[in-house]
Amino acid sequence: MKHTLKVTLVILAMFLITQIIGLAVIKTYTTGWHVQEEVNGQIVKSNITREIPYGLAPPEAKPEVSLVSIVIAIVVATILIILLTRVRATMFIKVWFAFVVLITLAVTFATLIHPYIALAVAAILTYIKIWRRDLIVHNATELLIYPGLATIFVPILNIFTTILLLLLLSVYDFYAVIKSKHMIEMAKFQMKELKIFTGFFLPYAKKEDLEKLRKIQELEKKRLKEAKAKGKKLKEIPGKEKIKVNVAILGGGDVAFPLIFAGVVLNSGYGFLGGLIIALFSTLALFYLLLTARKGKFYPAMPFISAGSLIGFLIVWFLVGVL
Repeated sequence: MKHTLKVTLVILAMFLITQIIGLAVIKTYTTGWHVQEEVNGQIVKSNITREIPYGLAPPEAKPEVSLVSIVIAIVVATILIILLTRVRATMFIKVWFAFVVLITLAVTFATLIHPYIALAVAAILTYIKIWRRDLIVHNATELLIYPGLATIFVPILNIFTTILLLLLLSVYDFYAVIKSKHMIEMAKFQMKELKIFTGFFLPYAKKEDLEKLRKIQELEKKRLKEAKAKGKKLKEIPGKEKIKVNVAILGGGDVAFPLIFAGVVLNSGYGFLGGLIIALFSTLALFYLLLTARKGKFYPAMPFISAGSLIGFLIVWFLVGVL
């Protein structure tokens, strides 16, 4: 197992929660929620839905054209990020990331509150996430970013084009992680230079290292108290730098694209349950990857997650045909 069982389960839980939130957000902006109300003694059926705010509603286009546009956008964005990382344009990349985070968070929040209030809340969280670098805010916002992102793309795709997209991304992910390794370099640049990461980010340490850290902290407090009493400066504690912190990460694309596929299936007449089944199978595929992966190695997640999503869709398709 690549990470501890506890960390693995947390990653899986965040992945699945994001998928469920995403399906709810996508349904709100696409098919809507069917509700029944009693008015003057009669049952009245209505559909609760919302339009994507801020002028982000995608224009009418053939799914094939949309697929080509998305692929081109991914290629251009990847090349641009690689170039920006080479020239160390950290501020530009941060502003770029901040804009994407702001918009996608606002789209998600706008399902529940007024779009302008949603934008204000998203702006505060974006500032904390990008410039204050709070770990809890980072992972909490990751649960809400991808639902907003997926909502923008779902209406312009169909099942066939999204399957093609998953296959293309799986091949690209394998090449970028195993062959060229530029995906690994970009991830390291984000964490070391930008101090941010587009995806789930969970640092953790072994029990013995945590115990060592606890003892060091107690010793620091004691020495600080003694140093203040004597009016002396506190020196560095030997061995402090030897504490090792592991990091569990899952890239944003590995979360967003299976959600887009599940959302397209939902929007294609298979309903919320159809999308949920796909989300469950993509989660199981991710669990298999984390269970069989070895420590210290990087693995492309999209081939596994895409396979799980497609198996889930086959089951949905079979169940719909039988029922």
